[in-house]
Amino acid sequence: MSVRVRFAPSPTGEPHIGNIRTVVFNWLFARQNDGHFILRIEDTDRERYQPGTIKVIMDGLRWLGMNWDEGPSLEALEASGVEEARAYAVGGLRGPYVQSERLELYQEAAETLIEQGWAYRCNCTPERLARVREEQREAGKHVMYDRHCRDLAVPVAADEPHVVRLKVPLEGDTVVHDAIRGDVTFDNTLIDDQILLKSDGFPTYHLAVVVDDHGMEVSHVIRGDDWISSTPKRVLIYEAMGWEPPTYCHVPLVNGPDGQKLSKRHGATSITEFKAQGYLPEALFNFLALLGWSPGEGEEQEVFSREELIERFDLFRVNTSPATFAYDKLNWMNGVYIRELSEEELVERLLPFWQRAGLVPDPCPDPMRPRLRLAASLVQERLKVLRDVVEWTDFMFTEIEPPPMERLVPKGLTAEASAEMLQGARDLLAEVEPFEPEAIEQPLRELTGPLGVSVGQLLGTLRWATTNKKATPPLFGTLAAIGRERVTARLDSAIERLRSEA
Repeated sequence: MSVRVRFAPSPTGEPHIGNIRTVVFNWLFARQNDGHFILRIEDTDRERYQPGTIKVIMDGLRWLGMNWDEGPSLEALEASGVEEARAYAVGGLRGPYVQSERLELYQEAAETLIEQGWAYRCNCTPERLARVREEQREAGKHVMYDRHCRDLAVPVAADEPHVVRLKVPLEGDTVVHDAIRGDVTFDNTLIDDQILLKSDGFPTYHLAVVVDDHGMEVSHVIRGDDWISSTPKRVLIYEAMGWEPPTYCHVPLVNGPDGQKLSKRHGATSITEFKAQGYLPEALFNFLALLGWSPGEGEEQEVFSREELIERFDLFRVNTSPATFAYDKLNWMNGVYIRELSEEELVERLLPFWQRAGLVPDPCPDPMRPRLRLAASLVQERLKVLRDVVEWTDFMFTEIEPPPMERLVPKGLTAEASAEMLQGARDLLAEVEPFEPEAIEQPLRELTGPLGVSVGQLLGTLRWATTNKKATPPLFGTLAAIGRERVTARLDSAIERLRSEA
């Protein structure tokens, strides 16, 4: 059987990272089996529809390297207001891939279900439904539709306002065959006569997803296990329509480190947020692939290439217990990927963060790139996320606040002695050639003898005077990255302040 899986987001907001983990499972399973990964837009919730979200969703998938094989056409994306629609259009033979273009299919399916006795029209008012629910709650009963319109002597007419409801069997069980959890049995008496078609002619999720999955020949439905309770409704629709259901694979949810449902209180929860913080897409993809799945007992490897994940991923060995989204582990993994980047590649990844902070012009002038490569090499081992580069290097590109006076006078020296020490360093740095780490280090260390100071006194005070920071990347490289002109100017300023205090 050909593997066909889908990601069907609703453009009512950006997908949660827990949902994106499940998309990773879908994509890996499709690639592993030479199958198809389908992008379908479920835009029938018109009240919550957010223009622009479709592009955000597609940008997030592309950033993570998960291109789709079938998806919305150019015309559909243009109609949805997607900018640069041509760059995202894929199309396919089983479209349309946007639900609002498939309304006729859902309406036809609803009529078929009515004709076959699996559905009925209901004209109950919202007020009546609210009253029934309240009475059920007060009586301690299971809250659900009371099936008032199900067996009326005179059925609700097609030409009056109504919804269409599923006619769930009143006895027996419905079994969901799940490839990960095994068979899950549901008592039909506790399954609601769910609305399938709303009064405006738009489908609810339950009808639309069955019609779409069948029409697009989806072979496996891989989704979070919070959906399993609603699956019997879909199984009943498949049975009523005489269609073969897909293989259901319900995967564990993703919790925060405290065991609670992952939310913003734990940290970033959308692809856009992770990207803005400076996570590499390959690191985030690797991390997500291991949330709820592992390559095997005794396997210690945690960093995998995309190709390795495609080869080794096993959908049917996914855990059944919730996965934990550990930000510390993601930060560690992101750091591993950062350290594997070449100098040039690291600069390209860091540029947007420098530019957004106003430290580097956009576009970046070519003469500035050697300094950026040096700065990047100095911080590469220290970065957990790319955004941290701003804090580690801002003093290299902008003016600094004067450091506290007490930081310019090391223990054991007076202000006058410290000024003389910095003057000696300033004169050396004004002349040393080339102004590079290797050329700077040895002369500075040798200068401590003639000046009668320790290496710690000289280098510590130099660090404060030129960066106004206690901790920086290696000092000699830092001085080279700041540049001779800025270094000497900052030392001149520090020397002047010290002499005014002497």
